[in-house]
Amino acid sequence: MKPNHTLNNLGLAFRAKKLIHGEGLVLSALKKYPEGIVFLANDAGDNITAKIEQKCKTFQVSLNKDYDTEALSKAIGKANRKVLLLTDPGFIKK
Repeated sequence: MKPNHTLNNLGLAFRAKKLIHGEGLVLSALKKYPEGIVFLANDAGDNITAKIEQKCKTFQVSLNKDYDTEALSKAIGKANRKVLLLTDPGFIKK
């Protein structure tokens, strides 16, 4: 299996404390990090998907829905994570 560099970088960003995870924390941090990237699990529920998509549109934050809950959770070593916000410009460039 080919390693996924995006997921690997999410794990590194988490360990470097440059990643915000969890619906409530991400929603409150979106205004502060308009240059960030939100990773939303493609199998997330309708309510959380609608909230995150609306906030990303409002604050013009990039949204990525390429991964499922299992892949995002495994990347950062936490269980059942559906929303991640990458905040560091260095990791975003990677």
